[in-house]
Amino acid sequence: MALKSIQYKQHTFDISYEIVNPEAQVDLIILHGWGSNKNLMKQSFSSYMDGFRHIYIDLPGFGNSTCSMALTTADVARIVELFMIHINAQKDIIMGHSFGGKVALVLEPKILVLVASAGIYVEKPLKIKAKIALFKLFKLLGLSKFRSLFVADDAKELSEYMYQTFKNVLNEDFCDEFSKYEGRALLFWGKEDSATPLSSAKKINELIKDSTLEVYDGDHYFFMKYAADISKKIETEFLKSLGH
Repeated sequence: MALKSIQYKQHTFDISYEIVNPEAQVDLIILHGWGSNKNLMKQSFSSYMDGFRHIYIDLPGFGNSTCSMALTTADVARIVELFMIHINAQKDIIMGHSFGGKVALVLEPKILVLVASAGIYVEKPLKIKAKIALFKLFKLLGLSKFRSLFVADDAKELSEYMYQTFKNVLNEDFCDEFSKYEGRALLFWGKEDSATPLSSAKKINELIKDSTLEVYDGDHYFFMKYAADISKKIETEFLKSLGH
């Protein structure tokens, strides 16, 4: 594990990362999802794709990376971009799981790999809407200390900065961003995913002009079981892009 200090908007972010196959000439940036870290992605993919230099990054506020301000997805992408400049990494292939998929999209790589990516707004169930309305009422009454009764499990242990970031990124609709992406996109999804449903995958596949969708058995973390197959498809796609 290594750390790089990145300056962004007068704040310092210590970004934790790990590089596998450091001598390889083609860069593969791998970004984890919300509430996760680089180790989960490394555990899944580091045994494969040895023709690529794998760069596993803890996004700001996750794993061993620090965060000292509330961020949007665009902010996170810019911090990752500054980090990439520091380590002389290219945007050859960027893979993102869930929240990491939105960050990968903003970075506009040559080949975009979306693994159960977030970015399509899904209408909240009535129960959740009622919970939000009730919390807002409690806040008006000065009862914010009951916040833990209302926040999602994903947000319960978060610092104030990260909770604000969570709120910033949760409801972003990236339909425009998906439709503007001009590179090649590979979409990989789990049939039983309830966090980013298969309907989102189909929508993204429609929005990105040059994209393909592969569906596997499993939930939001299906890729842990199918990393070998996903890796093979990424390698094949990269060779095709070279005209091989």
